[in-house]
Amino acid sequence: MTTPQEKAAAARKAAEEAARIAAEAAAAAEAAEKEAADQEAADKAAAADEDAAAEADSGAKATGKTKAAAAVTDSADRDEAAAQEIAAGYAIEGLALELGTVIVGGAVHPDARVRIPMRTMNRHGLVAGATGTGKTKTVQSIAEQLSTAGVPVVLADIKGDLSGLAQRGQSSDKLLARARETGDPAWTPQGFPCEFVSLGTGGIGVPIRATITSFGPILLSKALGLNETQESTLGLIFHWADRSGLALLDLKDLRSVIGYLISPEGKQDLKGIGGVSAQTAGVILRALVNLEADGGDTFFGEPELEPADLMRTAGGQGVITLFELGAQAARPQMFSTFLMWVLADLFQTLPEVGDVDKPKLVFIFDEAHLLFNGASKAFLNQVEQTVKLIRSKGVGVFFCTQLPTDIPNPVLSQLGARIQHALRAFTPEDQAALSKTVRTYPKTATYDLEKALTSLGIGEAVVTVLSEQGAPTPVAWARMQPPRSLMDTIGEDGIRSRAQQSTLYGKYGRTIDAESASEILTAKIQAAAQQQAEETAVKGSRSAKPVPQEESMAEKIVNNPAFKNFLRSAATVAGREISRSIFGTRKR
Repeated sequence: MTTPQEKAAAARKAAEEAARIAAEAAAAAEAAEKEAADQEAADKAAAADEDAAAEADSGAKATGKTKAAAAVTDSADRDEAAAQEIAAGYAIEGLALELGTVIVGGAVHPDARVRIPMRTMNRHGLVAGATGTGKTKTVQSIAEQLSTAGVPVVLADIKGDLSGLAQRGQSSDKLLARARETGDPAWTPQGFPCEFVSLGTGGIGVPIRATITSFGPILLSKALGLNETQESTLGLIFHWADRSGLALLDLKDLRSVIGYLISPEGKQDLKGIGGVSAQTAGVILRALVNLEADGGDTFFGEPELEPADLMRTAGGQGVITLFELGAQAARPQMFSTFLMWVLADLFQTLPEVGDVDKPKLVFIFDEAHLLFNGASKAFLNQVEQTVKLIRSKGVGVFFCTQLPTDIPNPVLSQLGARIQHALRAFTPEDQAALSKTVRTYPKTATYDLEKALTSLGIGEAVVTVLSEQGAPTPVAWARMQPPRSLMDTIGEDGIRSRAQQSTLYGKYGRTIDAESASEILTAKIQAAAQQQAEETAVKGSRSAKPVPQEESMAEKIVNNPAFKNFLRSAATVAGREISRSIFGTRKR
């Protein structure tokens, strides 16, 4: 039996155990509550951190966008400022020829205009660039604006690409957009007064000729491809013909003169010309025969071109005279040499005018490298002299070629305007030409010129010209204005039709064969042959007395002391003649 004491002890122990369990339960509950409170606080803190991070990230993105936008704005502002600074160098008060608008940072700036003062167009220029870069269209646009200003233009249209000047262009959305961004928002199609002429009678234009005497020995030597010794010999032959009163009008005249000098009848006359050998004269004669076989006989003769016919206006516009190759397609050097003769003839005939508000005439040599290929030192000197001096006659000369290095340095240094379309640098020679081209431009902080010159798009060019004060303008990467006339050929039928309707056709369309050296020498040889026959008949009779021979005209000239003195000096000054000036062309 359990005693009351034992029951009381057991109850007390159970009570203690229950108190302990209740205390543990209370502690566990308190710990759970604390853990829950801590977790809730941690969750709230994590959520707050996430919100703060998200807010910070959003702020950073917004700041980045703001900075990027600010950088773009700053770059655009800098490009605009650079474009306007360049355009300020092309600000012109007087008449100007518009070229296009400035490109900086790859963007076109329509308000930043690039132009050439009309009063510096007689300081000459260069339009260069690889095939297909747009230089022909640049030349076309220049010719249009000159014509609009009342300035006549002479253009060498070797490939026939420029005949479209005579016809209105064709409008399109693309062309109008180009015109707006290049500073010509009022662009409208327009044709211009043109004359189509051909070198010789074998072409489709009005035939244009020059006499042998007028052409002169230096230019003729260039056309024939003679060396300097042969050139000097030809100069002496020209002089002998002049002193003998023999007019050299066409190739048969010069052939007759040389043929006579190396014949038995002319052997004595040939000896009287110092430094001339029969072998050298024979080489020249063969070169003349080859030139005649290539159609050169159709170019030399009469009627001869009069420079005034190149300086006409029509309705206030300057007439654009386009020369095409005609029968000289096999001799493009003959074509370029003829254009040099025209320029030299203008130099002789035009009066001095000094500085003028616009040129009297602008002369554009296409494929200008042909002019200098294989040229003698005398020829190059005369080209340099002509380019230097013809400025004061109010005539501007522009050379159009692929590389600036095609032009000799003494001539290149005279060219005030430079319009350089894209260059190709595929070979070491191309790279050298590119480096030389870069050095011919003023220094610029806006462009890397070596990179720019190989990155230009079609119809874009690197430009620098002379300002109205005669100082070089800043270098401008320009997008060029499109022409208003047809950017295509009008075809042979169109050219032929316009040529035959021209007033020049009645003047130059018919060849005139006047009495000249060929006829005179033929008659002289026949007379000498007849005299020889008579002398032979007289010698056959023993009783006949010798008939005194009358001194011939050529012998009188050769035996003249003054003429002998001249020949001695002429032998040392090759090809120079006292009756001629630039290129040995005769004075009109």
